Amino acid sequence: MKKHNFSAGPCILPQEVLKKASEAILDFNNDNLSLIEISHRSKPFVQVLERAKELVIELLDVPSDYSVLFLQGGASLEFLMTPYNLLKKDGKCGYLNTGTWSKKAILEASKLINVNTIASSEDSNFSYAPNPLDWNVSDDASYVHYCPNETIQGVAIHKIPEIKKPLIADMSSVILSEPLDVSKYSLIYAGAQKNIGPAGLTMVIVDKNYMEEEDDTLPNILRYSKHSQAGSMLNTPPTFAWYMAGKVFKWIKKSGGL
Repeated sequence: MKKHNFSAGPCILPQEVLKKASEAILDFNNDNLSLIEISHRSKPFVQVLERAKELVIELLDVPSDYSVLFLQGGASLEFLMTPYNLLKKDGKCGYLNTGTWSKKAILEASKLINVNTIASSEDSNFSYAPNPLDWNVSDDASYVHYCPNETIQGVAIHKIPEIKKPLIADMSSVILSEPLDVSKYSLIYAGAQKNIGPAGLTMVIVDKNYMEEEDDTLPNILRYSKHSQAGSMLNTPPTFAWYMAGKVFKWIKKSGGL
């Protein structure tokens, strides 16, 4: 009997996805080569990667003025890339502190920029989410960041905050679990290992217009625009994790969507 795993991640994957992946590990596309032995730039594999991106756009109804990226480094790297890319020069940002993951995001961003904690429930051991009406968002904030679901403390924010600032969200534990209005956000990021597939892949959905405001002095590997221009293949991507994610997206669509 299949065991159940109720931890936040790594996630349980559909059996039919695991079966297809196990076959591809031995022989991908009937080419007598393993999935992890072929070039990520070969035509058959590029088609797999592009199809995965198309399915994400379809499942989440991603607007055409957004870019879907498949990166590495987990959500933890996005704690760094977000302030690097999206902070206007000499600006500030606002972070909601509702648990372990938002606290880590604040810690990383604070090493780079001026972070204003707009609200916090740490005084109550993160047992609630502060009311958005009480968030202290400064006029000079370049963006507002929050984590809709804190997997360790169990605090969730189910309604998208109405904020008159670019909104950033760490959606690692909720992405693809329900319909989502992507247009309400300037950037969404999610580690794959909770809802998407195996660890090693990070999905980022970013407003193209907002992306253009990034700091062009950054190294290319830290710039969303460069990853977007390269089709998420600025460097060698996590091919197996990306392949698996595509199969999960296909399974979600087959099962009825979000």
